[in-house]
Order: sequence, then structure tokens, then C-alpha cells
Amino acid sequence: MFQKIIKACVKLVQRYLPEPFIFAIILTFLAAILAMPICHQTPIEVVEHWGNGVWGLLAFAMQMALVLVCGSTLAAAPVVKRGISAMASLPKTPAGAIALVTGVSAIACWLNWGFGLIVGVIFAKEIARKLQGVDYRLLIASAYSGFVVWHAGLSGSIPLTMATPGDALAKATNGVLTEPVPVSQTILDPHNLIIVLMVIIALVVVNSLMHPKKDAITVDPALLVEEEPKPIPVSTTPAEKMENSRVLSWLVAILGLGYLVIKLFFRGGSLDLNSVIMLFLFAGVILHGTPLAYVHAFTKAASGAAGILLQFPFYAGIMGIITGVGQSGICFGTVISDACISISTPTTYPLLTFLCAAVLNMFVPSGGGHWAIQAPIMFAAGANLGVDPGLTGTAIAWGDAWTNLIQPFWAIPALAIAKLNAKDIMGFCIIDLIVSGLIICGGLLIWAM
Repeated sequence: MFQKIIKACVKLVQRYLPEPFIFAIILTFLAAILAMPICHQTPIEVVEHWGNGVWGLLAFAMQMALVLVCGSTLAAAPVVKRGISAMASLPKTPAGAIALVTGVSAIACWLNWGFGLIVGVIFAKEIARKLQGVDYRLLIASAYSGFVVWHAGLSGSIPLTMATPGDALAKATNGVLTEPVPVSQTILDPHNLIIVLMVIIALVVVNSLMHPKKDAITVDPALLVEEEPKPIPVSTTPAEKMENSRVLSWLVAILGLGYLVIKLFFRGGSLDLNSVIMLFLFAGVILHGTPLAYVHAFTKAASGAAGILLQFPFYAGIMGIITGVGQSGICFGTVISDACISISTPTTYPLLTFLCAAVLNMFVPSGGGHWAIQAPIMFAAGANLGVDPGLTGTAIAWGDAWTNLIQPFWAIPALAIAKLNAKDIMGFCIIDLIVSGLIICGGLLIWAM
């Protein structure tokens, strides 16, 4: 019965889910069509909101592209490839491989989402190259499924924003939060940690059970073999000696990694997205040995960033529509949040906040976007109901992460590395969405009691 449900979900997605770029276009027009009657905005206002928002994610798009390219380049370093290869030899059965990939990816994503997203997929590819009979689609879906815990983890943007002192917190929440909310009340709260643990265990079990008993869709291992780097030629000119100089690689890497040490250990900084990119970049420079070897590996990895560069402006435009306020003074995101508040009680408020954030995430797949839309409304309503602000913020964070399982936006880097389409993995992700959603909803209700 379970396998029949899985096959039905996979077939449904294969038939109706378009390529991620088409999905972004459809969401654009859906947001525009809904914004006009709901927010009483004119077509001209909606178009202006969209156009003003199109370039709003340029910095973030560059960060995502660099996470993908620098992470892939680091993974292509010979010593890293040998380490991943050794780990990939551990599982002996397809179900064991699925379980291992799910667990590794989820733990890595909880520690840092950028690191986990890249490492999980690269690890999955290596297992597919070594182990025969494992379903490649499910393997990549399992690597991506761990992404659902990232907003409840150490790199969750909403909990970290809440824990950051300064006037920005009070301004964003309309004066409701005047003091930072420590991570001990959000990320490291025992309730949240239990939810994370239960979600990870459930994903490991469910993903393993989803592996088909027969007719698994495998991939030819030869297609996953990366081209070996060319041997370093004998340097004869001053230019060639600089290009193949290990000294230059070490000097620039010491500069970058030294800055990270100062920031993280002496200045009290956090391991944010920029820090992860720097770690990937300069660790890769060292491990590839020479500047020229790193350039060759980086160039090869850069082609995978095409989807990010194409689609992120469209999602930024959707964010512009959702957050835009016309002459009516009504914002689409505010309407959704108000609808949630109107039917809430102190016990159900975190659950409805979670569901509200999950719906918004389909249109605004960004923690920063959620914070801008929901923080001024949800924290005030939560305070009026007597709901702990740490619980309110955590509920928003979980909602922001949950529907990523069926929103191709965040899957773009993973799919680029795996060389798959969204429809190849989203059928399995629907099952993960249902299972993890039940656990999160139950956990938030218990937390609120």
C-alpha cells in the first residue's frame, strides 16, 4: 500500500510539475492575479510592485551561486573526494544508503544550511557511483529532505535575527520585542530540539521505506565520474610559475581563513552564509594546491549556477508583489497573516502561525522576506494572546522551512549538482512533507500547552 502511494505521488509530480523556471512564472502570475482583488490593487500597481522587487535578491542570488560553486569546487579537491569516497563505501544496501544520506544531510543542514545542502547531494552522488541498485531519484530527494530542519538549526535566519541586539529588532516587530530572544528559547529550546530529532528519525525511516523493492531508477556510474584534473605542467615562464605556485595559494588562503578565525573566535561573530562561502572558497584554494588548478575546478563548477541566476529575479519579483502596498494600504502578506490571527487561540496560535508561514513560503521562499512580512504582525498578536515570543518565532521558522520540500526554489543548487529536474525528486518529497508536517504540528501544539 505504501509503495502504491509513493508511486502515485511520483507519477502525479512527473505529470504536472513543470520545470522550476516555469513554476516560478506560474507563481508570478498567480500572486499578481490574487493581489488585485484581495488587496484592491490596480494592474499598474501590481506590475510596479513586481518590477521594483525583481532585483531585490541580487546579493542573495550571488551568495547562493557562490555557495553552490565554491562548495562544488571544494568537493572536487582530491583529498575531499577521497574522504567522501571512503564514507560512501559504508552502506551495503540501497535502504542503508538512503538512511545514511538522510541522516548526514539533516545533521549537516541543522549545523549550517549552506554546508548541508551541498555536502548532502555530493555525498549522495558518490554513493550512487559506488552502490548498485539504489534509486538515484530517491537518493537525491533524501539528501534534500534534510533541508527541512535548517530554520530550526544553528543557521536559522529568523531565530538568529531575534537573538541579535539592536534597534532593528524593535523596529521590525513594531516595538513588541525590545530585548533579544536568546537561542535557548528558540533553536536550543528542549521542545524544538525534540521536534528536530523526531523529524530526522522519521525522515530516515520513511525515506528508507520508500525505496522501491524492484524497478529502482538507477544511474550509470560512469555518468557520475568526475573528470580527473590535469597534471600540473612544468612551469617555464614567470607567469606559469605564479599560476602553479602553491605559495600564492597558501598566502591568500591564510588571509581569508585568518579573517574567519578573528571573526568567529575573537569578535564573537556567527557562522553566517558569508562565512560559509569564505570557508568553502579558501579551503578549496588550499586543497587544490595551485591557483590555476582552483580556477579550472571553479570554472567547471560554475555552469551549475545557471538556474540560480535565471530564477532568483523572478522570485524577488513575487516577493515584491506579496509585500507591495498600493493606495489601498493593504499588503498581500498582511492579509494572510491577519486571516491566521483571526481564528487563533493561545494554544492554536503557534500551529496557525506555522501554517500561515508555510503558505507564504510558496510565494516568498526567504527567511528575510518572512521576517519583513510577519514580524510586525505575528509578534504583536502573539503577545496579546500571551504566547511566548520564542515559540512564535520558532513557529514562523518551521513554516518557512517546511514547504521548501515542495518549493523548487531551494532545490535549484542541489538539482544542479545532481543533474536532475525538480519533478524527479518532488514526488518523494511530498511524502516527507506529510510526515514531517504531522510531527511539527503536534510538537508546536504540545509546546503551546
